Amino acid sequence: MIDFVGKKRWFFLISAILILAGIISLAVFGLRWGVDFSSGTSITLRFENAVELGQLRQELARFGYENASVQPNKDVIGEFFITLPEISSDQYTQLKAGLEAGLATNITDSNLYTVSPIIALATVRNTVIAVIIASIGILLYISWAFRKMPKPFRWGICAILALLHDLIIVVGVFSILGWAAGMEVDSLFVAGVLGIVGVSVNNIVVVFDRIRENLKRGVSSDFAVVTNVGITESVGRSLNTGLATLFVIVALYLLGGATIRTLILALLVGITAGIYSSLCIAGQLLVVWEKGEWGALLPWPRRTAQPELSE
Repeated sequence: MIDFVGKKRWFFLISAILILAGIISLAVFGLRWGVDFSSGTSITLRFENAVELGQLRQELARFGYENASVQPNKDVIGEFFITLPEISSDQYTQLKAGLEAGLATNITDSNLYTVSPIIALATVRNTVIAVIIASIGILLYISWAFRKMPKPFRWGICAILALLHDLIIVVGVFSILGWAAGMEVDSLFVAGVLGIVGVSVNNIVVVFDRIRENLKRGVSSDFAVVTNVGITESVGRSLNTGLATLFVIVALYLLGGATIRTLILALLVGITAGIYSSLCIAGQLLVVWEKGEWGALLPWPRRTAQPELSE
């Protein structure tokens, strides 16, 4: 039997490193906000002939869009995703005609998507509200589901902490990817986050349910032992269901279109973090709270006083 609870310091250390890296990235680089959150115009252009990224940037600069975000679609030759400040349909028509003339090629397909500052602000507000409502609902549900356990509210708090662990890791990863690869946070990212909430909570409930059953059966008088048995019994199910889901997500990431990759990548990172937190974080937090071993949350062992040698 793997001693998941006995190795909790190592698990907390790994999580602390991941979370700290994400927080540092957020503080330094922030998130690369997409049009849905920052307002502006998103344009998809497909050129008949091959166009170099540098040429397209140069032409956009000629029209006064030096700070435009331009990303090529790796799946479709000649297609680019462009993000600009909010422009009108007339300005878009002029820009499109100017690009065709400057690059000496026709635009065979195009798409325009504009978000006003008011809508962008509403999207941010609704996202925050959705996450808060989901967290409160999860807390109340788990507290009710485990109402026959001593201090059921504690189980809900530990589940929320494990869930926040997953979300912070996802946001941190997207901050790093935004700096390194130009990955933007858009409405699909929000959909991915809400999906992560559901999957992570399901994994945590599976583990907590096994712990509850072992408490009822009186497996041991030591809560740490009971928790470790419950986590060990949940490993097979958590890994089987989690890996099966991840295989599908990886296939979608590799074969799906570029437009849904933000959603797929968010799910990929979040579900991976959710498997880890359900087995290595949530139950261990219960043990720490039950035994009052708050020092175990520190990534280094506490020093014990050495007895003095008598002469």
